[in-house]
Amino acid sequence: MMLRTILMTALVGAAAGCTVGPDYERPPLQVPAGYKSAAPDKAGPHELSADWWKLFGDPDLAALEEAATRANQDLKAAVARVVQARAGVRGAKSAYYPTVRFDPSAERTRTSENTAQSNGRAFTFTDLRVPFDLSYEIDLWGKVRRTVEAAEAQAQASAADLAVVLHTIRADVAQNYFSMRSFDAQIVILEGTLASYRRQVELMQTQFRAGLVGRITIVQAEALLYATQSDLAEVRRQRADLEHALATLTGRPPSEFSMAAKPLDLEPPKVPAGLPADLLRKRPDVAEAELNLAVASAQIGVAAAQFYPDFTLTGTAGWESFSISHLPDWQSRIWQIGAAALVPIFEGGRLDATYRQAKARYEEQLAAYRSRVLIAFRDVEDALTDLHARADAAQSQSKAVDAAREYQRLAQNQYQQGLISYFQVIDAERTLLSNELSAAQILSQRMISAVQLIKALGAGWDPGTPVAGEEAP
Repeated sequence: MMLRTILMTALVGAAAGCTVGPDYERPPLQVPAGYKSAAPDKAGPHELSADWWKLFGDPDLAALEEAATRANQDLKAAVARVVQARAGVRGAKSAYYPTVRFDPSAERTRTSENTAQSNGRAFTFTDLRVPFDLSYEIDLWGKVRRTVEAAEAQAQASAADLAVVLHTIRADVAQNYFSMRSFDAQIVILEGTLASYRRQVELMQTQFRAGLVGRITIVQAEALLYATQSDLAEVRRQRADLEHALATLTGRPPSEFSMAAKPLDLEPPKVPAGLPADLLRKRPDVAEAELNLAVASAQIGVAAAQFYPDFTLTGTAGWESFSISHLPDWQSRIWQIGAAALVPIFEGGRLDATYRQAKARYEEQLAAYRSRVLIAFRDVEDALTDLHARADAAQSQSKAVDAAREYQRLAQNQYQQGLISYFQVIDAERTLLSNELSAAQILSQRMISAVQLIKALGAGWDPGTPVAGEEAP
């Protein structure tokens, strides 16, 4: 009867209550109609799938991406944060229900003979209690509802953060992979150049012994050889660092991870830019920023509810007796029903300060959300600009390599005919090496720009689909 009374009172109170504080609404944004850096290309798919790296057609890259998705430690930490946030939602929802506790106790007491009430006699008795305590706070002003609303938005924000981490990891894997493959190409170029320089040094030494060239010619050839060896050592070092980075991204120690050399020879795929309006639902970082704004909005309601009285229903029912044998008797039953109200009268400005703090936090999150939207648009524009500019640079660099090869051929022929000095041959060889290395670097930059564009566009993320590695709610 006591339980029914408390539950009925709670339901009536909750039904009659209201929810203070603002209801969340998405703030208005200025969204451009299109990207000024986008090419008028209607070909190709309009959506990027979650496994976007397959666009590059590289099985080694696909294997690395799958390994990173399975074993990356930052990703596992993000999954754990989602689990924590969802547990927080369940904890917040527990306030919808009464709290029931079982609180048994047993006491053996002796009173003093030397008190005014004892009349010179001492008493010894036993008190056994087996009560069930129940309490329930009526959510008249929506404090619990706003708390649950904030917890749910925070859980969704954690899931969006998981997608941000996953997108970042996958993009880092691809960028490091293409950079490493570019270094493989540069190593091939430098090793081929070194072999040619060694032959030239040997030839110069033979000509010097025959009195055909001076010592200065040998020194020039050796300087070029040793400088190229230094460049090769530096490129190998950078390649090793990238291999170590890929090991960490895939959850493995660098000592147990290695990849065979494979010079980069791919072309970046065509990536559809879509429309700016679609970007806001595809970017998980934008979704996370908006959800943080929703959390701040709900917390204003929690702070506003603090100004109103709290109403709590309490009850106790059970048995109390001086002996175990009489404890189950009907005459041993006990019960108590009560209600309490806590009315804030003077808090020294604490409640007003908390409310102002919550509103200021909302304004902060609003600015952060709008800033994140602007950054999203900028990221796409930057990636599109880089991709187009580097494609133009690649065409020019290809012509530069052809011209440098012809320059080297002519310089070698004229030097052999005695028409020019060996210094011009060195200049031609340096020019060719520099242009070949630049061509390899530009190709890597083009691949990385394609990855950055895919990442900037949201990489096929769908907020309605669970992210890989995410636990079900």
